[in-house]
Amino acid sequence: MIKNLKFFLIDFDGNSYIEEVDKLKEVYFSFPSFSNHNFKNNKKCKILNKKPIPFKRYQNAFEFIIEEIKKGNTYLLNLTFPTKIETNCDLLEIFSSSNAQFKLYFKNKFVCFSPERFVKIQNNKISTYPMKGTIDASIPNAKEKILSNIKEMAEHTMVVDLLRNDLGIIGYNVKVNKFRFIDKIKAGDKELLQVSSEIEATLPNNWHYNWLELIKQMLPAGSITGTPKKKTVEIIKKAENYERGFYTGIFGITDEKTFLDSAVIIRYIENPNNTPSQLHHLSTSQVYNYIYKSGGGITIDSNIKDEYDELIKKVYIPN
Repeated sequence: MIKNLKFFLIDFDGNSYIEEVDKLKEVYFSFPSFSNHNFKNNKKCKILNKKPIPFKRYQNAFEFIIEEIKKGNTYLLNLTFPTKIETNCDLLEIFSSSNAQFKLYFKNKFVCFSPERFVKIQNNKISTYPMKGTIDASIPNAKEKILSNIKEMAEHTMVVDLLRNDLGIIGYNVKVNKFRFIDKIKAGDKELLQVSSEIEATLPNNWHYNWLELIKQMLPAGSITGTPKKKTVEIIKKAENYERGFYTGIFGITDEKTFLDSAVIIRYIENPNNTPSQLHHLSTSQVYNYIYKSGGGITIDSNIKDEYDELIKKVYIPN
């Protein structure tokens, strides 16, 4: 048990929310080391219907980004969009039934079930674990295919380089401990292979006195923006033309002394404050209308159809 914990939440634009864990109301989370709830929902939560953005809208954004890449203004950009969905569960049911390393339910505003740690601090060591590159584990030779894919290799290498630079802003002795290792994650009824790396740095002994400012210097997270980060964020806002909000922000816990853990807010479902509706063919069941935000990295080698399909495939609940 970790004592005197604080919970923190920072959205894509850097706005922060901090509260003592013992005083949280309608906020539930799970980390590998600690969670503030003990309920479990055995209901099978499903996405009943998806309504992604029209391909034409995605095409306009994609072509705009490719032009920016050709101009040298960005080399890798994480393009995301909202998808309208209908589910048979409310947000709290989705939270309690989903499986993920990091989970968050926030005041009936949103839920996320993230596979991606942002940074972890233990004593004076900080580590980050960028994730770039996924493949369906059922594909023959899936591991070999994802690791040998030139586009995926380039994308992952750029993110690792960006995160090395970010850690170098707040720490020293930056090193890549593991490069492109494979994790298995659940994606609805499927299993995916996810390519990750581990990067580490040493922090000053007094890091805990200004931990929030240090974390904010690394935001927004490199894996959900791109490189170079500042210019890429400007391009993202022009290309996407919608508010990410809490999506692709971070959330975490810390004792403000020796420990901090945090996750990137991806695999994210948002409540747009509408009332539940009924579907005729499910007259005995409640149907909820939500927004699911998802996306993927764009490079000069990206295929527009593959990227659009990936955006839609990432709309799932990992039961």
